[in-house]
Amino acid sequence: MLVSIHKQIITTLLFFLVSVSVNAQVFSLQQCLDSAKAHNRMLQVARNNTLIGTEKHKEATANLIPKININADYKYFFDLPTQLMPLSTFNPNAPVGQFKEAQFGVPHNIGANVQLTMPLYNPQIYGAIQTTKVVQELSQLQYQKSEEQVYVEISNLYYNAQIINKQLEFLDSNIVNTERLLKNMKLLKEQQMAKGSDVGKIELQLAQLHTQKLSANGKLQQLLNALKFNMGMDLNKQIDVDKTISLIQETELITKKPIDISVANTQRKLAFTELQNSKRSRLPSLSLIGSYGTTGFGYDTKPNDFLKFFPVNFAGVQLSYPLFGGTVTLRKINQKKLELRNSELQLSIATEQNSIQIKNATIQKDIANQNISTILLQISQAQTIYSQVLLQQKQGLATLTEVLLADNALREAQQNYVTAIVDYLKADLELKKATGNILTNK
Repeated sequence: MLVSIHKQIITTLLFFLVSVSVNAQVFSLQQCLDSAKAHNRMLQVARNNTLIGTEKHKEATANLIPKININADYKYFFDLPTQLMPLSTFNPNAPVGQFKEAQFGVPHNIGANVQLTMPLYNPQIYGAIQTTKVVQELSQLQYQKSEEQVYVEISNLYYNAQIINKQLEFLDSNIVNTERLLKNMKLLKEQQMAKGSDVGKIELQLAQLHTQKLSANGKLQQLLNALKFNMGMDLNKQIDVDKTISLIQETELITKKPIDISVANTQRKLAFTELQNSKRSRLPSLSLIGSYGTTGFGYDTKPNDFLKFFPVNFAGVQLSYPLFGGTVTLRKINQKKLELRNSELQLSIATEQNSIQIKNATIQKDIANQNISTILLQISQAQTIYSQVLLQQKQGLATLTEVLLADNALREAQQNYVTAIVDYLKADLELKKATGNILTNK
């Protein structure tokens, strides 16, 4: 009775899941990838970071453009500046070493000018331009890496959804077989050729299959929700994946430089550029300067009040040379040398790891491909044996134990097939990633 009630509940839930999936739109893997490229928020953040890198490079380049500033000031002196004048200035016969206080200027002082500054040679600016250019290149590679990670994630989700669909296909087949077996057992029981416990065992097995199907459908919905999230799609929209798993043998992949190695190489380039910038900080800088302005002086006491302006204009060059800055620059250079060495080691490690990944993925893919062909034959044989044993059991020539053994052999072959497909698809993704073909061979 409990088995019957359990079966009714499961049947109702399965009916609900099936009715939901009927209206679902089927997406191919390529459509999922295209949607993610346009709508995935992680990729949008990565694109913005790329634009930030571009703007930083433009900012560094803009430092070569002349700078123009307008300056203006007004000062009112309550006490005019005092200077000490030698007495010999007023009296040639005055003794040496004696001075007279004197106040110069007027209370009102006005200044206004336009200043121009343009670097003729500045190693710091040129170094910053080179650094931001490498950073811009690195940000573009980081975007490609983010894109690759999203593509791998979506591919894994899509393949897992296809695999669960294959498991559901096997479960449907097993349910049909079990229902047929249950029908036979009930007929044998009516003929007093089988026990009631035998019928109960088959009913329990059928209920377990329905439970497994319900669990698989739940996992499938979770995978589809994760897929929709990565695609940047509304979670309320119903979608499904193509149930046909393509295992077509591709042409030999052309080995390209993987993103991880490109990133490591660019980081090494960045460390080298920063080292050169630290060394260039010892070089002098030369700038063109100019000013066009006026200075005003005013006196506000009657009857001699006045306000007069006088032009102040000049042009010239300015040289700046860091003669000695302690040992700060030396310490920075030593740090950058160590960072450069670390980046070279990381590039070497990434290159060796990539070679190992290519070899291991190739071996795993070949083994999985061979297993798939072998296991498909095993499934066909197990299905034939199960049908024969089921027929013999119906005729009373085979026991229930023999039927269950044949059923277990069929299920084991099915599970091996699913495992082989998982290994193949996983190895295929790893191989594409290791050979730099994720973004070109989707």
